[in-house]
Amino acid sequence: MRRTVPMLSALLFAAAACSTTNPGTPSASSPTPSASHSSGSSSAVPGPGVPKVEHPIDVTRFKQAPCDALTDSQIAELLGSNVSGKPDLQAPAGPTCSWDSADVSQAGVGVIFMSADQLGLTSVYEAKDKQYQFFQPLEAINGFPLVAYGVNDERTSRGRCAVAVGVSDIQAVDIHVAQSESNIGKKDPCVAAHDIATQVLGNLRGVK
Repeated sequence: MRRTVPMLSALLFAAAACSTTNPGTPSASSPTPSASHSSGSSSAVPGPGVPKVEHPIDVTRFKQAPCDALTDSQIAELLGSNVSGKPDLQAPAGPTCSWDSADVSQAGVGVIFMSADQLGLTSVYEAKDKQYQFFQPLEAINGFPLVAYGVNDERTSRGRCAVAVGVSDIQAVDIHVAQSESNIGKKDPCVAAHDIATQVLGNLRGVK
């Protein structure tokens, strides 16, 4: 059963009494697939073993406004109130938005609309056991495949997880999660990343 948003809040957010230093950008520790690979041809997708996206989503509008991937109320549930998204339309891997809690050390969320290649999830699968020693396919969300990945497995050591979800055979969206320091090792950040990906997909699909 999919966990609720309040449970997600427990994964990411902790009381601010511990520290207000070093709020982290979730995407900083692991390069995205698009950043790690040179541009490829869309004729090669999906690659061997890569799930096909049967009902693609057009995310063109979100590439111009990546912070719209999550609503203000969703971010408030995850990280607390008064957390604003920081967009970067020129980020190397693609248009990006990051949300970092100013009250809790490290806790944050990042969403990246990968644009450096036209390979979608194939980029991640090709990097398995090469750039990415951590590679774990997760349960698909309403038919949209996703995989957790990283240069290393940082779930228990740093409370971080990155997942890539295929929104078409040539387009993937990355969700990066960083837990608060007090939650590291207590909860699986990839569970949070999967559930945040569910929220992101709901928002992407809700735009006509």
